Amino acid sequence: MKERYIGPELEEGWAALASLKREGKVRWVGLSNFSVAQIKRAQAIKPVTSLQPPYSLVRRGVERDILPFCREEGIGVIVYAPMASGLLTGAMTRERAAGLSTDDWRRRSPEFNEPNLSRNLALVERLRAVSKRHGRSPGEAAIAWTLRNPAVTGAIVGARSALQAEGVMRAAELNLSDEEISEIENAKGP
Repeated sequence: MKERYIGPELEEGWAALASLKREGKVRWVGLSNFSVAQIKRAQAIKPVTSLQPPYSLVRRGVERDILPFCREEGIGVIVYAPMASGLLTGAMTRERAAGLSTDDWRRRSPEFNEPNLSRNLALVERLRAVSKRHGRSPGEAAIAWTLRNPAVTGAIVGARSALQAEGVMRAAELNLSDEEISEIENAKGP
């Protein structure tokens, strides 16, 4: 995750949240998109309860230091965008990506454009092969992949219909084997 500088307002803001918690006005306080160094700055004021970083098969940067640090410190991790903003759902195609409206941020995202798009669509096909064996969707497998990481407490996902919401919930029950994880992650397959 690319770290951006946050000045003394980090400590000021975290101290204010700590005060609200002490006063009983909020039950829990957490962070989103913070680096390990920034989390440590916040922890010097008050322990961090949770962190919300982006995490998916196409955004794995948090695996290097953030997820291990949170696990070691007992910080809950609730990841967001485990389906990479629709890219890993199985519904995204080359044509659909090309047809995204000009005001859709994904149109400018490197993950939705070449050369990454071809690599990501191949990844979706590996997700599709594994998920099909379980009677599930590629998106469910993508969510299950994030949840299999022992540092991850939960995932924030979007759904546009009741059917999609049901699939999202079922993803937590999908236990991928080590062989399936390897198949998904390895471009050469099994």
